[in-house]
Amino acid sequence: MAEPAQKKAKMERTFLFSSESVNEGHPDKLCDQVSDAVLDTCLRADPKSKVACETATKDNMVMVAGEITTQAKIDYEKVVRGVVAHIGFDSYVDDLSSVDSKGLSDKTCEVLVRINKQSPDIAGGVHVGKDDLDVGAGDQGIMFGYASDETEDCMPLTHSMATRLGKKLTDVRKSGKLWWLRPDGKTQVTIEYLQKADGSVEPQKIHTVVISTQHAEPLKAVRTKECVGYKGPEMTAPSMEEMNKLIVEEVIKETLKEITLKNGQPALTLFGDHTHLHINPSGKFIIGGPQGDAGLTGRKIIIDTYGGWGAHGGGAFSGKDPTKVDRSAAYICRQMAKSVVKSGLCKRALVQLSYAIGVAKPLSLFVETYGTEQGSLTAVDITNIVKIAFDCRPGAIAVSLALREPKYQETAAYCHFGRQAVTKDGMKFFEWENAKDLSKYKSMSSAQVDAELKASNYLTKWVD
Repeated sequence: MAEPAQKKAKMERTFLFSSESVNEGHPDKLCDQVSDAVLDTCLRADPKSKVACETATKDNMVMVAGEITTQAKIDYEKVVRGVVAHIGFDSYVDDLSSVDSKGLSDKTCEVLVRINKQSPDIAGGVHVGKDDLDVGAGDQGIMFGYASDETEDCMPLTHSMATRLGKKLTDVRKSGKLWWLRPDGKTQVTIEYLQKADGSVEPQKIHTVVISTQHAEPLKAVRTKECVGYKGPEMTAPSMEEMNKLIVEEVIKETLKEITLKNGQPALTLFGDHTHLHINPSGKFIIGGPQGDAGLTGRKIIIDTYGGWGAHGGGAFSGKDPTKVDRSAAYICRQMAKSVVKSGLCKRALVQLSYAIGVAKPLSLFVETYGTEQGSLTAVDITNIVKIAFDCRPGAIAVSLALREPKYQETAAYCHFGRQAVTKDGMKFFEWENAKDLSKYKSMSSAQVDAELKASNYLTKWVD
């Protein structure tokens, strides 16, 4: 019997979806990087440091606050100024009409410190007297991971593009190619998608790109004054119109060449005359950084994850050591979601974990495949495969993803996911992006998966 036309019409649809991102010079992102720089400083001296560090900034002031128990000796002022300098904030004038102020100065900013030790109530319930693998979760909470086969790295294209546009703005600023750019900036991307009958999504075209980036004064700013340490020939900033044209050519188009779709083509193939561009739509953006807007750690949790795709449990990442499952469990959720998609078990996946403070085993596991599961596998089968292949106790996550190493500042801008897993100086960066090969399960029946589950030691890792 033929299906009703109304039901068929619902099976495929086109829709618009948008994601945004911010540069490392955005006040909230500056705070994330300071919090993670503090964490790295602690872990460098004491890998078992317990860190919960928050940062706030406004005008020429940066404050760090929180609870830290560590053997490390920390010069908080040095850490803060180092991050501010690395981002490129080197001038502050207390005058909103000033065209010389970038919004914060690494040399003159006020640094406030309000740090205490971890509560003994939490320490006693979470880790004191416990073996590494039996360390409890540092708090209750829910965490999610997401993956989609629409791009080579299994990230949603809207978010991958928005994130990489922000990174490219920073790269061309620091390289000197577009020297008149300043650290603060925001990006936003809207893409037209086709949702297929099997539940998968496929980008059709780039609908809109928005870029608002801080910049020096057009036609007046000079490079020797704008760029600290520059000794080359003098240059004057271009007009606003020329700035915007250069951003399209050197930022948007160059970024799209570097993103690979699942068909192997660059994302530039989806860009064209149909794409709406809004480059600095407010007209100008000279005042930025903490002078233009206050900043807080943890206020960009969607930018840190999947750009609004999937779901979010609400917990921020930066400034938290691996016992804080807000961070470590979100990382393993990404690895689980990416593993089942990369292995061909499904085309999209959302994974949720939940925890109770002081309890090692996750309380629940949920896997959503949006109807995209392959072969004879069901969503239940894929959930069971995840139980076989992964151990999500906080101590086990810290070991499998090498999370006690001082490498977090790099995660704190340009998204924690969709990054390249690399080993530098013996440290594994973005290890959660290394998908496990689960392809052997692709041809299995539900009965075979059940048999594998029963033969595994999953009850030592999971609550049944």
